[in-house]
Amino acid sequence: MQKIEHIGIAVKDLDQAETTYALLLGAKPYKRELVESEGVLTSFLRNGPNKIELLQATNDNSPIAKFIEKKGEGIHHVAFLVSDIHAEMEKMRADGFRILNDEPKHGADNKLICFIHPKSANGVLIELCQERKYSV
Repeated sequence: MQKIEHIGIAVKDLDQAETTYALLLGAKPYKRELVESEGVLTSFLRNGPNKIELLQATNDNSPIAKFIEKKGEGIHHVAFLVSDIHAEMEKMRADGFRILNDEPKHGADNKLICFIHPKSANGVLIELCQERKYSV
């Protein structure tokens, strides 16, 4: 793992959360993105090298809606940047971590992503993410 890529925060009201975090970080959101496959609308803010991803559910069946129903708003996951997500997934499996995806999925902010189950990471949902590369 190269670094913490971002911290994901589940929110009920994206507009309100953007205002709050813009004040906290002294920076406005730089990107909103709909990830239909996950039922989530995301917003990214940056402060220096640090990124926050705000996540609002777009339907009642999305993982974010279920998270908020169960735990309320708050930190949803910690994402780590990796250079080779397939190799990292295999390493994590070999080390005994429970990976929630068989294959990486397309996530927000031009990333391939997968998640490590919180039960195998001391109660924290871990996201692995790799920059997507496009062939010319």
